Amino acid sequence: MDLFINLLVVFFTFAGMECVAWLSHKYLMHGFLWFFHEDHHQHNTNLKPFERNDFFFLLFAAPGIVLIFIGVENFTLSFWMGLGITLYGLAYFLIHDVFIHRRLKWLRNIDTTYFKAIRRAHKAHHKHFYKEDGECFGMLWVPRKYFRKKG
Repeated sequence: MDLFINLLVVFFTFAGMECVAWLSHKYLMHGFLWFFHEDHHQHNTNLKPFERNDFFFLLFAAPGIVLIFIGVENFTLSFWMGLGITLYGLAYFLIHDVFIHRRLKWLRNIDTTYFKAIRRAHKAHHKHFYKEDGECFGMLWVPRKYFRKKG
């Protein structure tokens, strides 16, 4: 029973991180922290290995690392919450940096309806070069309209 509860904590923490990602993307990254996120919205032909936007990795990884560190000795609730945060970070890296922006040559052949919708939503988000008038601030939850093909 304890394992089931711990896995539920991981699941709900992971799911909650989508809300955290949406809120922080809309109100922090497209708000007063725009300086760090702005280069991510510029279509730059000089592809650099890192952007200022990568700073957010450190910001979002810290709570997961701290919670795992606090709870690892006895596998307390904080450990399982930290695991959920860390797994979301891994999913974010794989979907956003690898699949969408193709920063690595993995996951290039995924061709499902859901992943096409993720890519369409992200493309809609990136059509805006400035912090105002953004849309689609989440990563895993995709509005229904992006599941439909245009044309």
